[in-house]
Amino acid sequence: MELYKFERQLRLMMLLTQNRRYTLEEIAERLDMSSRNVYRYIEAFKMAGFIVRKEGKCYFLDKSSPYFKDISSLVHFTEEEAYILKRAIESIDGTSSLKENLKEKLYKVYDYNILSEIVVRHGIADNVHNIYEAIKNKRQVKFIKYKSSHSNVIDDRIEEPFAFTANNNEVWCFEPKSGKNKIFKVSRISSVELTEVDWMFEHEHKEGYTDIFHISSNERLPIKLKMGLNSVNLLIEEFPLAEKYITQSDDNHWILETEVCRFEGVGRFVIGLLDDIEILGSDEFKLFLQKKS
Repeated sequence: MELYKFERQLRLMMLLTQNRRYTLEEIAERLDMSSRNVYRYIEAFKMAGFIVRKEGKCYFLDKSSPYFKDISSLVHFTEEEAYILKRAIESIDGTSSLKENLKEKLYKVYDYNILSEIVVRHGIADNVHNIYEAIKNKRQVKFIKYKSSHSNVIDDRIEEPFAFTANNNEVWCFEPKSGKNKIFKVSRISSVELTEVDWMFEHEHKEGYTDIFHISSNERLPIKLKMGLNSVNLLIEEFPLAEKYITQSDDNHWILETEVCRFEGVGRFVIGLLDDIEILGSDEFKLFLQKKS
């Protein structure tokens, strides 16, 4: 009984350290317990020295609370970390109870869509949460004071967000004013306001492509690289999702064959390892590298 109580307290603490905020009722639903018990645990945290804040109806642990940094660092995953974690769980043979228990425990605390697709960073957490809520509920949002490097203008924009990029730096939206699908950098949005307006142009939503180097666009450029041991190890360490596109050609070489949105991302990687990488095909990419060298 005490072990079960401790597990619920730990799960509650993890929820309260996440970047998104929850009401008492939402916490109770996620932890499958009564609102009264949630409130009792929160009061126990206060007695233990934690600083529990309340904004509106939502509760969260203040960052100045003891051990907050250590706790919060355990409950945020990058998309690559989530991919590695998911891959590790799936690699367990068969359908063992261990494998299913790991999945169940992980998904009790995290919304799997967020875990596998969204990187929640502290500086843009509120914006990410509001955008995610808009996507989930199919609502329009207002981006307040969006800083556009393309037009060199800071203004408010009404958008229909429908998909994050793999690393959460950007979000795909349909813009009713221009009638176009556009990609926006979340860090350039001062704040995100949820509106009561439902999506009006869902049939126009079309997500672009995000490559393994975290660059997104509507363009796809094929690349094929022959890599030695040093470069393939560095690539997987720096960009774990690349592993899905790598095959071994012989004992000492590996082939990366994929598509990229622009050559800048893969170019930065290749330029530092030209002695260990051979470009196969793609005269356009070879020309790009020549201009950069």
